[in-house]
Amino acid sequence: MVIFSCYRAGGSETLPGLKRYNKHIFSMAKEGEMRRIPMCALFIALLAWQSAQAVSYPLPPYGSRLVGQNQTVTVAPGNRLPLEAFAAQYGQGLSNMLEANPGVDVWLPRPGTQMIVPQQLILPDTVREGIVVNVAEMRLYYYPPGGSSVEVFPIGIGQAGRETPRNWVTSVQRKQEGPTWTPTANTRREYAKEGKVLPAFVPAGPDNPMGQYAIYIGRLYAIHGTNANFGIGLRVSQGCIRLRDADIKYLFDNVAPGTRVQLIDQPVKYTTEPDGSRWIEVHEPLSRNRAEFDSGRKVPLPVTAEMRTFMDDPAVSYSKAQGALERRSGMPVNLGH
Repeated sequence: MVIFSCYRAGGSETLPGLKRYNKHIFSMAKEGEMRRIPMCALFIALLAWQSAQAVSYPLPPYGSRLVGQNQTVTVAPGNRLPLEAFAAQYGQGLSNMLEANPGVDVWLPRPGTQMIVPQQLILPDTVREGIVVNVAEMRLYYYPPGGSSVEVFPIGIGQAGRETPRNWVTSVQRKQEGPTWTPTANTRREYAKEGKVLPAFVPAGPDNPMGQYAIYIGRLYAIHGTNANFGIGLRVSQGCIRLRDADIKYLFDNVAPGTRVQLIDQPVKYTTEPDGSRWIEVHEPLSRNRAEFDSGRKVPLPVTAEMRTFMDDPAVSYSKAQGALERRSGMPVNLGH
């Protein structure tokens, strides 16, 4: 038996198609199968997913926050791999790939399709220390102490109604190899309403939805692995932050107790670079409530006074700025000098 107990219907906030995918993938997970992916393709895809790793970027000097370059990949003839395999291969989440490539087939990208891998990004506008989680873009940034790089990981976050905290500063309390899981009474009641029995206690092992490693932050939340090969870049958990196996193993081995952890919610990031160029990166914001999520309409973007000042700068192209805000590609757009 494989328990997918943290995969409750919730979905991603990136596109209506991804919302439908999130709900469909959860319904299959509860039945413990993925029939639509041929078994031979699934085996190959599993190998790709297990080898997922962070994308490492050299840290730019202070005053600069634009890093990396996008890649373009072409789906090979005879492709039998789902989009998740491509996302994992290039260190992305499903939301990142679908924002950059709207309309791509999530289950089986067509051979010959050119896809953008969104590996260029703007670093969050906060201190470069410890772990920074931007829930809006579903990425975790790790700044190694005394290092000259930043490691960026795609993540899965809490479903609508069981939110991952959005504005919180805490620290790593402890780490656990082979974590156990005790579902809350409320979670067990929700399953019971569907006629399903959820164990009161799940021991460490392959049936545990927390995977092989857990990093506990604060008293109620954890950054942990998973026992499933999907859900990264989706709103799927009970509020915790989940990573692919290789990614959580890296963090587990390198992050010490006491490390600063900051959770932020920045769907819009922007920067003026040292050369005078202005850039903006826009993601689909998370829904603010369940009704907003279920509506299927675009969630309004938050607009701050600082953002208005940035957008009103004469050096910023109005048409490019409006296009970026409408498109919400999750990739930096050059607005001018």
